[in-house]
Amino acid sequence: MPGRITVSEQAAAVWQTATLTEIRRETPHAATFRLAVPEWTGHLPGQHLMLRLTAHDGYVAQRHYSIASAPDDSGHIELTLDEVPGGEVSGWFHSVARPGDTVEVRGPLSGFFAWPGDRAALLLGAGSGIVPLMSMVRHHRVRGLTVPLRMLVSARSPEELIYARELGAETTPVFTRSAPAGVPVGRMTAAHVAPLLAEQPPGGWEAYVCGSNGFAEHASRLLVAAGQPVERIRIERFG
Repeated sequence: MPGRITVSEQAAAVWQTATLTEIRRETPHAATFRLAVPEWTGHLPGQHLMLRLTAHDGYVAQRHYSIASAPDDSGHIELTLDEVPGGEVSGWFHSVARPGDTVEVRGPLSGFFAWPGDRAALLLGAGSGIVPLMSMVRHHRVRGLTVPLRMLVSARSPEELIYARELGAETTPVFTRSAPAGVPVGRMTAAHVAPLLAEQPPGGWEAYVCGSNGFAEHASRLLVAAGQPVERIRIERFG
């Protein structure tokens, strides 16, 4: 199949040392952290990993994070993290971490939300829910895939739109608090979703929804109302 990637399940069970090499600010509250992982065997767009931090006193904190980078970025992975008030791990990344610091990672994990690039993909995300979807967009671009891909992404404002500088013609942003002049403000609605479902590619769409519980439920209802089969909606939710 076009874009098919092989991932070792055995390697996913092993903790590996990852070295932070770069930090890029995406929005006032989100940043991308680039990690060098020499033994990383690859991932599918949409998968996540387990990250482990160990303090000097032995205290351990573990979190699941979606992978933002395309699988083609050999030996490196990227994570984009919101700064969560009081968050142990996100707080460390945003306030303490510097290039050269190390963490442990294990993965990739979960194949349900993965998109190997072999079918038309309709992506709906909100806030940091764009992270695994951006891995799909990047994979689509890097491989020069010809299968249709469209993305609707909701953000509070243009300043809070993660990856704003990278988004292209495949993406329609929806702003819920403030928007550029002439752009309506409000939640994602049937008016955003229905036109995409009206343009059915051969074989139909595989829909991927990622965001908070509330957004996931709302976006899923919009898809079903517009005619998307329930069994072809994949959901990744948080919060």
